[in-house]
Amino acid sequence: MKQAANVLRREIYGYFASPVAYIFLIIFLMLAGYLTFVEGEFYEGRQASLLPFFYFHPILYLLFGPALSMRLWSEERKSGTIQLLLSLPITIFDAVLGKFLAAWIFVGVGLLLTFPMVLTVVYLGSPDYWAIFCGYLGSFLMAGVYLAIGSFTSALTKNQVVSFVIAILLSLVLFLAGFPNFTRQLESMLPLSAVNFIASFGFFTHFLSIMRGVIDLGDVFYYFSVMGLMLFANVLVLEARKAA
Repeated sequence: MKQAANVLRREIYGYFASPVAYIFLIIFLMLAGYLTFVEGEFYEGRQASLLPFFYFHPILYLLFGPALSMRLWSEERKSGTIQLLLSLPITIFDAVLGKFLAAWIFVGVGLLLTFPMVLTVVYLGSPDYWAIFCGYLGSFLMAGVYLAIGSFTSALTKNQVVSFVIAILLSLVLFLAGFPNFTRQLESMLPLSAVNFIASFGFFTHFLSIMRGVIDLGDVFYYFSVMGLMLFANVLVLEARKAA
């Protein structure tokens, strides 16, 4: 874990040493605000609730997750520094974990910067603080899944654009799987048990209950399971590259 921490520090420094990171955060905050106040009609709802804010996070991460993670391994492979990194006295798992955690922390910083949203609902009334905490927790966990998928696809190719597209497609499948309209379409083609099984893998299904203030260990387990699966696949891809 010490080596993973070293990779994490290196990556975090790389993020904040680049102006691109600050541009990324500004765009993230602007788009989050637009979706909340315009598309989510925040003020029209006349409620001291952040549900309109959290509701759009699956869509927000569908763009920003792949965009942030597409460089994690593609850039290393394209520049040739991946050989140097993997030749160091560090396991591939530590390298994968360190890079992933750095990206996840960076998204966490972006979430923390949305704190004025909390102040807004406090000004409007008496919000449910537990629901707000759960919403942020669910959003952070969901962001980790998007980033883990992006990290995996980034290891597959040297081309960041290709990594970005593949990550969006994989994330889109899991995103749509949790939507009622999508599952209703499947009901006409598949048995109900199969439809329920597919829906259980959807981001939105697990995020919805957490967003409303209900923390189910099954939902938390789902997020960490998908993250673990994607990072494990990430390690396998890099192991194959190293052996080739």
